Amino acid sequence: MIDTQAIRSKVLDLAMRGRLIEQVSEDGNAEDLYQLIQAEKQALIKTGQVKKEKPLPEISGDSIPYSIPSSWKWVYLGELFQHNTGKALNANDTQGQMLEYITTSNLYWDRFELDDLKRMPFTDSEIEKCTVRKGDLLVCEGGDIGRSAIWPYEYEMRIQNHIHRLRGYSDLICTKFYYYLLWLYKQTGKINGIGIGLQGFSSKRVHSLVVPLAPYKEAVRIVDRIDRAFSILDTIDRQQAQYANNLTVLKEKLFDAATRGKLTEQYPEDGSAAELYYQIQEQKEVLAKTGELYREKEIKSVSLVDTPYSIPKNWIWVRLGELTKVITKGSSPKWQGVNYTDAENGILFVTSENVGNGKMLFENRKYVQKQFNEIHPASILQKGDILTNIVGASIGRTAIFDEDTNTANTNQAVCIIRLINQDIANYILRYLCSKSAIHLMLGKVVDTARANLSLTSVSNLLVPLPPLAEQNRIVDRLDAVLTMING
Repeated sequence: MIDTQAIRSKVLDLAMRGRLIEQVSEDGNAEDLYQLIQAEKQALIKTGQVKKEKPLPEISGDSIPYSIPSSWKWVYLGELFQHNTGKALNANDTQGQMLEYITTSNLYWDRFELDDLKRMPFTDSEIEKCTVRKGDLLVCEGGDIGRSAIWPYEYEMRIQNHIHRLRGYSDLICTKFYYYLLWLYKQTGKINGIGIGLQGFSSKRVHSLVVPLAPYKEAVRIVDRIDRAFSILDTIDRQQAQYANNLTVLKEKLFDAATRGKLTEQYPEDGSAAELYYQIQEQKEVLAKTGELYREKEIKSVSLVDTPYSIPKNWIWVRLGELTKVITKGSSPKWQGVNYTDAENGILFVTSENVGNGKMLFENRKYVQKQFNEIHPASILQKGDILTNIVGASIGRTAIFDEDTNTANTNQAVCIIRLINQDIANYILRYLCSKSAIHLMLGKVVDTARANLSLTSVSNLLVPLPPLAEQNRIVDRLDAVLTMING
């Protein structure tokens, strides 16, 4: 898959350094443009339309972010744009006209969502200050700080106080150039919140943001080049999304076909799944006598009425709990401890975030105090355990725990499935990842404030069991096909 987001970032980086297109002398230089803009700004100050500001320090040395062409100039954003925020919501304020307004929840990158607009009163002076018109650049002061879009509509709109309105002092300012610049600054960390708890992009910070000024014609050509590049990348995104969707559907069909006996041949020499089942039950009786079975759940007998689809004659339907020695879940720490320590001083704490669909996800690891294992020994993980999420939106995501450790534990959102015969684990994993199994599991979800799947439901999940030799062929066939389609 092509990383189009990385390409966009590179295009913007080159553009804002003057490396996306060539500079031509006919475009003039940014210093002359700057003087024209300042002259127009001073005219607005004289007529009282704009307040006079305190001078800002010269941009030099460490305050210069990077190199730009000699025909460009570093300036402050407030030298190019008149900017202010909108009106704060106040339930006690009833003066003025009731008018629609937008908040940060309506403002997204390069677009607006205006289906659900609210109203509040605006006086005449507030209307002047808080109204946006076509071509204004709007920037989020809070929420997703720096998120921006240019107002594209012919009609005017009011803004709430968490949005900045930027309006160029001159028509010779290419506003979209600065929309793209804000996008780049956001991605590269030059726009971030300040403070712990309350973050924001204040008017002072907007005013003092150091930005490059390019000659107007060059800025217009840069924007055109960016627009064309992004249009191509948007097409690639749509095609990749369609491909990913088709790939997901294909994988679902492969898993379902595999667990219905349609991806492999059935051979007499494989024997029957009933033989494998009885072997497992014999092993289970031995484990029961030695006390190695953990909290056996009530398991229903399988009837033909329960079975969701047909399977080959030498397969059988069983309940998942008939194949396991442990089906349990973890617990939550009763003390402040998650993430408080590290691998050397604590134990790995697996949550639903770590359980992907078919593989463990350990980019983000959490740890708890070692005493957690002493308090909750039943949920200490073993290599080869099958983990499936049983709480929230990720219900049904399943993977095999493959870490070489005997000290890891898990929380109550993750179900531990420990098989009696580890030889069947790879087939069981692929079945649990199939759409059929997930559909059966979701059909058992308890509709509470937060969706959850009970251990009894997991234990009673129907499983189509093939002979062991065919299970191995199914796993090999699936892996081979998935390797091909994943490249």
